[in-house]
Amino acid sequence: MSKLNGKREQARSEGLKVNVAILGAGSIANAMAETLNAMTHTREYGGLVNLYAVAARDAGRAAQFASRYGLPVSYGSYAELLADPDVDLIYIATPHSLHAEQGLACIEAGKNILVEKAFTANASQAQELLTAAERSGLLCTEAIWPRYMPSRAIIDDILESGAIGEVKAASANLGYPTHYKKRITDPNLAGGALLDVGVYTLNFVDMALSDRSQRHIDRIETSMLPYETGVDAHDSITLYYDDGVMATNAASMLAVSDRTGTVWGTDGYLIVQNVNNPESIDVFDKEHHMAKHYAVPRQLTGYEYEVAAAANAVLDGETECTQMPHADTLRIMELMDSIRGEWGLKYPFE
Repeated sequence: MSKLNGKREQARSEGLKVNVAILGAGSIANAMAETLNAMTHTREYGGLVNLYAVAARDAGRAAQFASRYGLPVSYGSYAELLADPDVDLIYIATPHSLHAEQGLACIEAGKNILVEKAFTANASQAQELLTAAERSGLLCTEAIWPRYMPSRAIIDDILESGAIGEVKAASANLGYPTHYKKRITDPNLAGGALLDVGVYTLNFVDMALSDRSQRHIDRIETSMLPYETGVDAHDSITLYYDDGVMATNAASMLAVSDRTGTVWGTDGYLIVQNVNNPESIDVFDKEHHMAKHYAVPRQLTGYEYEVAAAANAVLDGETECTQMPHADTLRIMELMDSIRGEWGLKYPFE
Protein backbone atom coordinates (compact mmCIF):
# COMPACT_ATOMS: atom_id res chain seq x y z
CA MET A 1 0.00 0.00 0.00
CA SER A 2 1.17 3.53 -0.74
CA LYS A 3 2.99 5.29 2.06
CA LEU A 4 0.53 8.16 1.56
CA ASN A 5 -2.74 6.28 2.08
CA GLY A 6 -4.72 8.09 4.75
CA LYS A 7 -1.98 10.65 5.39
CA ARG A 8 -3.15 13.93 3.93
CA GLU A 9 -1.75 16.16 6.68
CA GLN A 10 1.61 14.38 6.64
CA ALA A 11 1.81 14.75 2.87
CA ARG A 12 1.06 18.44 3.10
CA SER A 13 3.54 19.10 5.88
CA GLU A 14 6.33 17.16 4.15
CA GLY A 15 5.55 18.40 0.65
CA LEU A 16 4.83 14.89 -0.60
CA LYS A 17 2.80 14.33 -3.77
CA VAL A 18 0.77 11.39 -5.00
CA ASN A 19 2.92 9.59 -7.57
CA VAL A 20 0.67 8.68 -10.48
CA ALA A 21 1.58 5.96 -12.97
CA ILE A 22 -0.14 5.16 -16.25
CA LEU A 23 -0.73 1.55 -17.23
CA GLY A 24 -0.95 1.51 -21.02
CA ALA A 25 0.33 3.92 -23.66
CA GLY A 26 -2.60 4.38 -26.05
CA SER A 27 -4.57 7.49 -26.97
CA ILE A 28 -6.35 7.94 -23.63
CA ALA A 29 -3.03 7.45 -21.83
CA ASN A 30 -1.62 10.35 -23.85
CA ALA A 31 -4.57 12.52 -22.82
CA MET A 32 -3.99 11.65 -19.18
CA ALA A 33 -0.27 12.41 -19.41
CA GLU A 34 -1.06 15.82 -20.88
CA THR A 35 -3.52 16.42 -18.06
CA LEU A 36 -1.09 15.45 -15.32
CA ASN A 37 1.64 17.61 -16.79
CA ALA A 38 -0.75 20.56 -16.91
CA MET A 39 -1.85 19.91 -13.32
CA THR A 40 1.69 20.09 -12.00
CA HIS A 41 1.99 23.67 -13.28
CA THR A 42 -1.08 24.99 -11.48
CA ARG A 43 -1.47 26.43 -8.00
CA GLU A 44 -4.51 24.26 -7.32
CA TYR A 45 -3.01 20.87 -8.22
CA GLY A 46 0.75 21.42 -8.34
CA GLY A 47 1.28 20.23 -4.78
CA LEU A 48 -1.05 17.25 -5.11
CA VAL A 49 0.13 14.98 -7.94
CA ASN A 50 3.30 13.98 -9.74
CA LEU A 51 3.39 12.23 -13.14
CA TYR A 52 5.82 9.49 -12.21
CA ALA A 53 5.80 6.45 -14.49
CA VAL A 54 4.33 4.63 -17.49
CA ALA A 55 4.22 0.95 -18.38
CA ALA A 56 3.52 -0.67 -21.74
CA ARG A 57 3.99 -4.16 -23.14
CA ASP A 58 6.90 -2.84 -25.20
CA ALA A 59 9.84 -1.16 -23.46
CA GLY A 60 10.64 1.01 -26.46
CA ARG A 61 7.10 2.33 -26.67
CA ALA A 62 7.07 3.04 -22.94
CA ALA A 63 10.39 4.88 -23.17
CA GLN A 64 9.14 7.02 -26.07
CA PHE A 65 6.00 7.86 -24.09
CA ALA A 66 8.08 8.80 -21.03
CA SER A 67 10.37 10.98 -23.13
CA ARG A 68 7.43 12.75 -24.78
CA TYR A 69 5.87 13.75 -21.46
CA GLY A 70 8.92 14.01 -19.22
CA LEU A 71 8.24 10.99 -17.01
CA PRO A 72 11.24 9.89 -14.94
CA VAL A 73 10.39 6.18 -15.09
CA SER A 74 9.17 3.79 -17.80
CA TYR A 75 8.65 0.04 -17.80
CA GLY A 76 8.35 -2.52 -20.58
CA SER A 77 6.02 -4.72 -18.54
CA TYR A 78 3.11 -4.16 -16.20
CA ALA A 79 4.67 -6.44 -13.58
CA GLU A 80 7.65 -4.09 -13.23
CA LEU A 81 5.31 -1.17 -12.63
CA LEU A 82 3.40 -3.06 -9.94
CA ALA A 83 6.65 -3.88 -8.17
CA ASP A 84 7.71 -0.23 -7.91
CA PRO A 85 7.24 0.87 -4.27
CA ASP A 86 7.08 4.56 -5.22
CA VAL A 87 3.85 4.22 -7.22
CA ASP A 88 0.88 5.55 -5.24
CA LEU A 89 -1.92 5.56 -7.83
CA ILE A 90 -2.23 3.70 -11.14
CA TYR A 91 -4.45 4.92 -13.96
CA ILE A 92 -5.56 1.92 -16.03
CA ALA A 93 -5.77 3.03 -19.66
CA THR A 94 -6.25 -0.25 -21.52
CA PRO A 95 -9.28 -1.79 -23.34
CA HIS A 96 -12.38 -2.67 -21.27
CA SER A 97 -11.72 -6.40 -21.45
CA LEU A 98 -8.44 -6.03 -19.54
CA HIS A 99 -9.60 -3.78 -16.71
CA ALA A 100 -10.72 -6.51 -14.29
CA GLU A 101 -7.59 -8.63 -14.62
CA GLN A 102 -5.24 -5.67 -14.45
CA GLY A 103 -7.20 -3.99 -11.68
CA LEU A 104 -7.02 -7.12 -9.53
CA ALA A 105 -3.28 -7.38 -10.17
CA CYS A 106 -2.85 -3.76 -9.03
CA ILE A 107 -4.88 -4.34 -5.88
CA GLU A 108 -2.93 -7.50 -5.07
CA ALA A 109 0.27 -5.48 -5.47
CA GLY A 110 -1.02 -2.88 -3.00
CA LYS A 111 -1.72 -0.15 -5.56
CA ASN A 112 -4.60 2.33 -5.60
CA ILE A 113 -6.36 2.47 -8.97
CA LEU A 114 -8.27 4.87 -11.20
CA VAL A 115 -9.90 2.71 -13.87
CA GLU A 116 -10.90 4.15 -17.24
CA LYS A 117 -14.51 3.63 -18.29
CA ALA A 118 -16.13 1.28 -18.94
CA PHE A 119 -15.05 0.04 -15.53
CA THR A 120 -15.02 -3.61 -16.62
CA ALA A 121 -16.63 -5.69 -19.36
CA ASN A 122 -19.54 -6.83 -17.19
CA ALA A 123 -21.04 -6.62 -13.72
CA SER A 124 -19.54 -9.90 -12.52
CA GLN A 125 -16.04 -8.60 -13.18
CA ALA A 126 -16.94 -5.28 -11.58
CA GLN A 127 -18.19 -6.97 -8.41
CA GLU A 128 -15.04 -9.07 -8.11
CA LEU A 129 -12.77 -6.05 -8.49
CA LEU A 130 -14.78 -3.83 -6.14
CA THR A 131 -14.92 -6.55 -3.49
CA ALA A 132 -11.15 -7.03 -3.68
CA ALA A 133 -10.59 -3.29 -3.38
CA GLU A 134 -12.91 -2.91 -0.41
CA ARG A 135 -11.20 -5.78 1.42
CA SER A 136 -7.77 -4.30 0.73
CA GLY A 137 -8.57 -0.80 1.96
CA LEU A 138 -7.20 0.61 -1.30
CA LEU A 139 -8.84 3.16 -3.56
CA CYS A 140 -10.64 1.83 -6.61
CA THR A 141 -12.67 4.31 -8.63
CA GLU A 142 -14.05 4.57 -12.17
CA ALA A 143 -12.63 7.34 -14.36
CA ILE A 144 -15.83 8.51 -16.04
CA TRP A 145 -15.04 12.20 -16.10
CA PRO A 146 -18.50 13.88 -16.20
CA ARG A 147 -19.20 12.42 -12.77
CA TYR A 148 -16.37 14.54 -11.33
CA MET A 149 -16.81 17.78 -13.28
CA PRO A 150 -18.22 21.05 -11.87
CA SER A 151 -20.97 20.86 -14.50
CA ARG A 152 -22.57 18.05 -12.51
CA ALA A 153 -23.14 20.33 -9.53
CA ILE A 154 -24.53 23.05 -11.81
CA ILE A 155 -27.08 20.64 -13.30
CA ASP A 156 -27.97 19.27 -9.86
CA ASP A 157 -28.54 22.78 -8.51
CA ILE A 158 -30.80 23.70 -11.45
CA LEU A 159 -32.94 20.61 -10.99
CA GLU A 160 -33.10 20.96 -7.20
CA SER A 161 -34.12 24.63 -7.53
CA GLY A 162 -37.31 23.66 -9.33
CA ALA A 163 -36.42 25.89 -12.29
CA ILE A 164 -37.92 23.40 -14.75
CA GLY A 165 -40.56 22.04 -12.41
CA GLU A 166 -41.02 18.34 -11.80
CA VAL A 167 -38.69 16.24 -13.94
CA LYS A 168 -40.57 13.92 -16.29
CA ALA A 169 -38.01 12.82 -18.90
CA ALA A 170 -34.35 12.94 -19.92
CA SER A 171 -32.42 12.13 -23.06
CA ALA A 172 -28.83 11.86 -24.22
CA ASN A 173 -26.95 10.91 -27.35
CA LEU A 174 -23.30 10.39 -28.21
CA GLY A 175 -21.69 9.18 -31.39
CA TYR A 176 -18.27 9.22 -33.03
CA PRO A 177 -16.98 7.31 -36.07
CA THR A 178 -14.54 5.00 -34.28
CA HIS A 179 -15.07 1.75 -36.19
CA TYR A 180 -11.51 1.94 -37.54
CA LYS A 181 -10.18 1.15 -34.04
CA LYS A 182 -9.73 -2.52 -33.20
CA ARG A 183 -10.64 -2.04 -29.54
CA ILE A 184 -14.01 -0.68 -30.66
CA THR A 185 -14.93 -3.44 -33.11
CA ASP A 186 -13.30 -6.50 -31.58
CA PRO A 187 -15.72 -8.55 -29.42
CA ASN A 188 -12.72 -10.11 -27.66
CA LEU A 189 -11.90 -6.61 -26.35
CA ALA A 190 -15.51 -5.95 -25.26
CA GLY A 191 -15.94 -3.60 -28.20
CA GLY A 192 -19.07 -1.83 -29.37
CA ALA A 193 -20.79 1.50 -28.93
CA LEU A 194 -22.38 0.70 -25.56
CA LEU A 195 -19.26 0.36 -23.42
CA ASP A 196 -17.41 3.08 -25.30
CA VAL A 197 -19.94 5.93 -25.66
CA GLY A 198 -23.29 4.57 -24.51
CA VAL A 199 -21.90 4.44 -20.99
CA TYR A 200 -21.78 8.25 -21.08
CA THR A 201 -25.41 8.66 -22.07
CA LEU A 202 -26.53 6.19 -19.39
CA ASN A 203 -24.50 8.06 -16.78
CA PHE A 204 -25.94 11.38 -17.92
CA VAL A 205 -29.57 10.30 -17.49
CA ASP A 206 -28.65 8.49 -14.27
CA MET A 207 -27.25 11.71 -12.82
CA ALA A 208 -30.20 13.76 -14.09
CA LEU A 209 -32.67 11.32 -12.54
CA SER A 210 -30.68 10.94 -9.37
CA ASP A 211 -33.48 10.53 -6.83
CA ARG A 212 -32.98 6.78 -6.85
CA SER A 213 -34.58 6.30 -3.44
CA GLN A 214 -37.90 7.03 -5.11
CA ARG A 215 -37.23 5.98 -8.70
CA HIS A 216 -36.26 2.62 -10.15
CA ILE A 217 -36.12 1.24 -13.67
CA ASP A 218 -39.29 -0.70 -14.35
CA ARG A 219 -38.49 -1.89 -17.89
CA ILE A 220 -36.06 -1.45 -20.76
CA GLU A 221 -36.88 -1.23 -24.44
CA THR A 222 -33.81 -1.38 -26.64
CA SER A 223 -32.43 -2.40 -30.00
CA MET A 224 -29.11 -2.18 -31.77
CA LEU A 225 -27.66 -2.43 -35.25
CA PRO A 226 -24.75 -4.89 -35.22
CA TYR A 227 -21.39 -4.23 -36.82
CA GLU A 228 -19.90 -6.89 -39.09
CA THR A 229 -17.93 -8.28 -36.12
CA GLY A 230 -21.11 -8.73 -34.07
CA VAL A 231 -20.65 -5.88 -31.59
CA ASP A 232 -23.22 -3.08 -31.38
CA ALA A 233 -22.73 -0.21 -33.84
CA HIS A 234 -25.86 1.93 -33.31
CA ASP A 235 -27.82 1.69 -30.04
CA SER A 236 -31.29 2.85 -29.02
CA ILE A 237 -32.17 2.50 -25.34
CA THR A 238 -35.29 3.67 -23.54
CA LEU A 239 -35.57 3.32 -19.78
CA TYR A 240 -39.00 3.43 -18.13
CA TYR A 241 -39.05 4.19 -14.42
CA ASP A 242 -41.65 3.05 -11.93
CA ASP A 243 -42.84 6.62 -11.27
CA GLY A 244 -43.66 7.35 -14.91
CA VAL A 245 -40.40 9.08 -15.82
CA MET A 246 -38.70 8.05 -19.09
CA ALA A 247 -35.12 8.34 -20.37
CA THR A 248 -34.00 7.83 -23.95
CA ASN A 249 -30.43 7.10 -25.04
CA ALA A 250 -28.73 6.81 -28.41
CA ALA A 251 -25.13 5.82 -29.08
CA SER A 252 -23.10 5.15 -32.22
CA MET A 253 -19.61 4.19 -33.31
CA LEU A 254 -20.43 4.96 -36.95
CA ALA A 255 -21.79 8.52 -36.97
CA VAL A 256 -21.23 11.95 -35.50
CA SER A 257 -24.09 12.92 -33.18
CA ASP A 258 -24.94 16.31 -31.69
CA ARG A 259 -23.93 15.00 -28.22
CA THR A 260 -26.85 16.76 -26.56
CA GLY A 261 -28.29 15.93 -23.15
CA THR A 262 -31.72 17.22 -22.13
CA VAL A 263 -33.95 17.11 -19.08
CA TRP A 264 -37.66 17.90 -19.48
CA GLY A 265 -39.81 19.19 -16.65
CA THR A 266 -43.36 20.42 -16.10
CA ASP A 267 -42.25 24.07 -16.21
CA GLY A 268 -39.40 23.99 -18.72
CA TYR A 269 -36.30 22.10 -19.76
CA LEU A 270 -32.54 22.26 -19.80
CA ILE A 271 -30.10 21.47 -22.58
CA VAL A 272 -26.50 20.39 -22.04
CA GLN A 273 -24.08 20.75 -24.90
CA ASN A 274 -21.82 17.67 -25.06
CA VAL A 275 -22.85 15.05 -22.51
CA ASN A 276 -19.39 13.56 -22.08
CA ASN A 277 -17.61 16.91 -21.59
CA PRO A 278 -20.28 19.57 -20.93
CA GLU A 279 -19.59 22.94 -22.57
CA SER A 280 -22.69 24.87 -21.49
CA ILE A 281 -26.10 24.44 -19.87
CA ASP A 282 -29.15 26.41 -20.99
CA VAL A 283 -32.45 26.56 -19.12
CA PHE A 284 -35.69 27.29 -21.00
CA ASP A 285 -39.18 28.14 -19.72
CA LYS A 286 -42.56 26.85 -20.87
CA GLU A 287 -42.58 29.27 -23.79
CA HIS A 288 -39.17 28.06 -24.99
CA HIS A 289 -37.51 31.32 -23.96
CA MET A 290 -34.01 30.96 -22.55
CA ALA A 291 -34.30 31.71 -18.84
CA LYS A 292 -30.62 31.33 -18.01
CA HIS A 293 -27.33 30.36 -19.59
CA TYR A 294 -24.62 28.65 -17.54
CA ALA A 295 -21.03 28.65 -18.73
CA VAL A 296 -18.94 25.73 -17.55
CA PRO A 297 -15.77 26.73 -15.64
CA ARG A 298 -12.55 26.75 -17.64
CA GLN A 299 -10.62 23.53 -17.36
CA LEU A 300 -7.20 22.11 -18.21
CA THR A 301 -8.52 19.11 -20.15
CA GLY A 302 -11.46 17.97 -18.04
CA TYR A 303 -9.64 14.91 -16.71
CA GLU A 304 -8.07 16.86 -13.86
CA TYR A 305 -11.20 16.55 -11.71
CA GLU A 306 -11.15 12.75 -11.58
CA VAL A 307 -7.39 12.74 -10.94
CA ALA A 308 -7.69 15.24 -8.08
CA ALA A 309 -10.61 13.33 -6.56
CA ALA A 310 -8.65 10.07 -6.71
CA ALA A 311 -5.46 11.61 -5.31
CA ASN A 312 -7.32 13.22 -2.41
CA ALA A 313 -9.13 9.95 -1.72
CA VAL A 314 -5.76 8.20 -1.49
CA LEU A 315 -4.55 10.82 0.99
CA ASP A 316 -7.76 10.41 2.99
CA GLY A 317 -7.48 6.61 3.03
CA GLU A 318 -10.78 6.14 1.18
CA THR A 319 -11.67 3.10 -0.93
CA GLU A 320 -14.03 5.03 -3.22
CA CYS A 321 -14.69 8.56 -4.48
CA THR A 322 -17.95 10.24 -3.50
CA GLN A 323 -18.39 11.43 -7.09
CA MET A 324 -18.56 7.84 -8.38
CA PRO A 325 -19.18 5.46 -5.48
CA HIS A 326 -18.85 1.73 -5.99
CA ALA A 327 -22.62 1.25 -5.85
CA ASP A 328 -23.10 3.57 -8.83
CA THR A 329 -20.38 1.88 -10.86
CA LEU A 330 -21.90 -1.55 -10.20
CA ARG A 331 -25.43 -0.37 -10.96
CA ILE A 332 -24.42 1.05 -14.35
CA MET A 333 -22.52 -2.14 -15.19
CA GLU A 334 -25.59 -4.21 -14.26
CA LEU A 335 -27.74 -1.98 -16.46
CA MET A 336 -25.40 -2.46 -19.43
CA ASP A 337 -25.47 -6.22 -18.84
CA SER A 338 -29.28 -6.10 -18.96
CA ILE A 339 -29.21 -4.10 -22.19
CA ARG A 340 -26.82 -6.55 -23.83
CA GLY A 341 -29.01 -9.36 -22.58
CA GLU A 342 -31.94 -7.85 -24.46
CA TRP A 343 -29.78 -7.80 -27.59
CA GLY A 344 -28.42 -11.29 -27.09
CA LEU A 345 -24.88 -9.90 -27.21
CA LYS A 346 -22.21 -11.80 -25.29
CA TYR A 347 -18.48 -11.34 -25.53
CA PRO A 348 -16.48 -14.50 -26.37
CA PHE A 349 -14.85 -14.60 -22.93
CA GLU A 350 -18.17 -14.52 -21.05
